[in-house]
Amino acid sequence: MLTRIAIAPSGFKESLSAHAAAEAIAAGVRRVVPAAAIDLIPLVDGGEGTAAALAAASPGGRLVHTTATGPVGHPVDTHYALLGPVPDVAGQTPLPTQAPGPDTAVVEMAAVAGLSLVPPTLRDPGATTTYGVGQLIRAALDDGVRRILVGCGDSGTSDGGAGALQALGARLLDADGRELPYGGSALRALHRIDTSGLDPRLKDTELKVACNPFNILCGERGVARVFGPQKGATPRQVEELSEAMDRWASALERDLPCDLDLREGPGTGASGGLGAGLAALGARLLPRFEVLLDHLDLDARLARADLVVTAEGALDHQSPRGKVPAEVARRAKLADRPVLVLAGTIGEGAHHIHASGVDAYSSILPAPVSLPEALGRGAEFLTDATERALRMVVLGAQLRAAA
Repeated sequence: MLTRIAIAPSGFKESLSAHAAAEAIAAGVRRVVPAAAIDLIPLVDGGEGTAAALAAASPGGRLVHTTATGPVGHPVDTHYALLGPVPDVAGQTPLPTQAPGPDTAVVEMAAVAGLSLVPPTLRDPGATTTYGVGQLIRAALDDGVRRILVGCGDSGTSDGGAGALQALGARLLDADGRELPYGGSALRALHRIDTSGLDPRLKDTELKVACNPFNILCGERGVARVFGPQKGATPRQVEELSEAMDRWASALERDLPCDLDLREGPGTGASGGLGAGLAALGARLLPRFEVLLDHLDLDARLARADLVVTAEGALDHQSPRGKVPAEVARRAKLADRPVLVLAGTIGEGAHHIHASGVDAYSSILPAPVSLPEALGRGAEFLTDATERALRMVVLGAQLRAAA
């Protein structure tokens, strides 16, 4: 008997936010099990919606709206979050060393350098920049915060975080001492990094990066080769960006040395290499779900459900490597709860998701459709697919009861 259903999806890139996806799934559930108690748990992975979600989950949290440089160099309307204090068990304000607190900001890179901000006709990952991420970090510093959490995900950039460092005061110079323009491709001409102008407040600020630890900066599994084509890179550009990331890593290791292996360290390739750039500034690269999900009491909420439904835009061989459905399934299986995944598309290697604890998965597309139609009708398709899947689940429960 399905009486309690937990709905814990991620967003669908360029189509549905995590909250909109959760609402669409809930609408499908109600068509089949109208009396079910539904627990909506829209999840963020550091990408789109992260700042708003954490602000909403934090007492006194709020979004700060501003303007910054977007990924193609034009001003964009964007935001970051300031988190309110989290009471301790006695109801008192936490100590400054506890997080999150009133001195914590959340910078969502997707809100200022995300793929959704790059027009399809301008998708050149060699030219896009994370400069706006650095501007948001500076804005947060101006607010007096002592702790900044940077959410990585849904990026439209492949510049290794070079733009962010430029906005924070670093000068990237070629062999003739001229400053480099925006973009990852320009890093092929990088000779040295002048760090004398870096914002001094960074030294007294705790910087955390919530990222996918499977993403690395360089090598065959490096960000240029794995994600460059998804962002519009041609085969030739992939090779150029790979060369640029190698040169960027060498310069960072020489001019901003840190304890992390910036070439293949976990998370260094997050958001087109933003992880590596921020790590060179002293940031801690942390598994995103450790940072973002625990405050939602996710494990307890999944354990209370009779069925867990999660979702994402694409299910393929990458899904078990740090994507929301795999993490939800892993946690749900700790409480022996069944897990259903709904996906926009089913790609090669999707079956590997079963090893994460997923019991069943299904595409939401009712028939072959164009990409614009799929994106525009995402909520409708997701609701209808939920209804179809839930009717099968109910049928299976009835057959089992009759056996």
